[in-house]
Formats: sequence, structure tokens, C-alpha cells
Amino acid sequence: MSTVRQSIIKNAVGLGLFAFFTAGLIATSYSLTRERVILNAEAYAARILYELVPATYFDQPIEQQQLALADPAQWQGLARLGLRSARPAYRAMVNDAVTAVVLPATTPDGYTGDIHLLIAIDAMGQLLGVRVVEHKETPGLGDAIEADKSRWIHQFVGKSLGNPRPDRWAVQKDGGDFDQLTGATITPRAVVRAVRDSLEFFADNRPALLFPEPSSLSENEQP
Repeated sequence: MSTVRQSIIKNAVGLGLFAFFTAGLIATSYSLTRERVILNAEAYAARILYELVPATYFDQPIEQQQLALADPAQWQGLARLGLRSARPAYRAMVNDAVTAVVLPATTPDGYTGDIHLLIAIDAMGQLLGVRVVEHKETPGLGDAIEADKSRWIHQFVGKSLGNPRPDRWAVQKDGGDFDQLTGATITPRAVVRAVRDSLEFFADNRPALLFPEPSSLSENEQP
């Protein structure tokens, strides 16, 4: 076997081993990072729950009181929430009575993609608050929907399906009552629509959300 051929084989084997070990390291790193990302996302969502729901609305951990939103046959108008996969709703309770519900919602109509929300609604159908938990909107413009970036998202507190009236559930540019963001109309328009749709879902499913049957409880609530 020639020296050149031996060199080629040696280099090929070396490159193959390098590629094998590199792929292994990347896979291991992805697995560890993915678990950390999921845990961080869960911790962030739990923190948001307590930002949205006042302390007087619960006497037990909100994140432990879940309802699965997965079966369209069980939940009227489930598509209004825009969920791409099964996600839970959360219930705030005092003396085992539901005082508020936190709904997940996703709108695909953001300027640069999906906007994921948590929307807290009290038992009478009034908004306690709205938070954006994930988005890809433009920094400096659309990202003002974040509570840490501006006060825009706080304008929903106290609103309901009747306040404002249905035809006023829009941004001001569209003839509605809600402020828009300077230089960004698509993003707030999408959020306003998602919040209104979530209120409609709550209204259509109020008995099931506030007085759930045992079969609708999440696994950690089963007797």
C-alpha cells in the first residue's frame, strides 16, 4: 500500500472519529440544554401566574390546579385559543372554590410569528391581567407587549366581553378602544384579538372551567 493511500485512509479515519465524537457532544449538549430550557420555561410560567392573580384569589398553589385543554369535544371553541399542542389551564382557588382561571393562548398573527400568552380571568369573566410569555417580535417596536418593556399590556386589567362592547375590541387604528404601539400595529392587533377570543372561550366554557368534573382533572389531582 502506497504512502499516499495510507495517509488518505488515516486522515479519513481521523475525520470520521472526529465527526462521531463531535456529533455525540452536540447531542449530549442539546439534551442537557433542552432540559434546562424546559425547566426555565416552567419556572417562568409559574412566576407569571402569581403576577397575574392577586394573593387574595388563592389559598393553595395555582400551578398545582390544572385543567387539560386537549379535547375539542370537551371544550367548546377550543380553536379560539390557538394552541398548537395540549397545554393546561390553571385555576386559582379559595376554600376549594374557583375564583379565577388562567388560560394559555397563542396567536399566529404576530409580525414575526406566534405570540404565546397567559390570560387571567376571574369567575365573573373580568380580566385580572395578561402576560406575553414567548414571542419573536421586533426589538424596540413589537416587544413593547412585554410587561417589562412598557405598560401596554396592563390596559387589559378590568376589561371583559362587555367592557368595551364587542365592536370596540380592537386597536384605535381599527376603530377600537385599545392603544397601539408606536410604529407597530400588527403586534398589538394580534394580542387584542387573542385576548378577546380567550374571553369568548371562557364565556362558552365557564361551568366546565369553574366547576370541573373529576374526569377533567390533571393527573396530579386525581384521587
